[in-house]
Amino acid sequence: MFNNFSSRSLLSFFLFPSIALCDAPENWQLNFQDPATPNAEGMIAFHEYLMLYLIVIGVAVFWMLVQSINFFNAETHPKSTIFTHSSVLEIVWTIIPAVILLLIAAPSFTLLYSLDESINPDLTLKVIGHQWYWSYEYSDAINKYDGSEESIMFDSYMLPEEDLALGSFRLLEVDNRVILPIQKHIRVLVTAADVIHSWAVPSFAIKVDACPGRISEASLFIKREGVFLWTM
Repeated sequence: MFNNFSSRSLLSFFLFPSIALCDAPENWQLNFQDPATPNAEGMIAFHEYLMLYLIVIGVAVFWMLVQSINFFNAETHPKSTIFTHSSVLEIVWTIIPAVILLLIAAPSFTLLYSLDESINPDLTLKVIGHQWYWSYEYSDAINKYDGSEESIMFDSYMLPEEDLALGSFRLLEVDNRVILPIQKHIRVLVTAADVIHSWAVPSFAIKVDACPGRISEASLFIKREGVFLWTM
């Protein structure tokens, strides 16, 4: 369970005691699942980077609020000071937020551009959303077993509760799982046949809307083996 804990920040461990170091949802889960792609690792690292700023800003604002209540009241400061402006204060409260925004924007733009990066894929997976199942097609793979020489296609239905095995996940287990290679660049093409759906895998940090008449593209690079459950 803790095989990937070294890549996670200790800050989240102390802030969120209910950490999900797994590839499936847990009860009372407050944090991310274990990352399985570089994009997921980047999102988690950026989240923890932002948490540091949020904690520092929150403590500073709370301290200033307490100091204002302590020093500016009728007992300690009965006669109020009248002033119109303070040049030093105006410069400080303008420069500090600007610097903080720059420190946040730099890694966020790097992560944003990395999510849109499209590399020549080794495999193309086409995902088609239906009510209530998914169709998958390995566009680059040829089915040579039946002699049709066509792309491999199959449907994936959610298993009903009466067919679930002990320990299986309700509303998440399917009859046909998608098998993808690791350490390979994968292109995912997502569309829908009827209404708008959403194809998402938390461990991959991917969530693509499946819209009828439109093909959305995403990329994957899975770094490790595992059974990764999707959400809808």
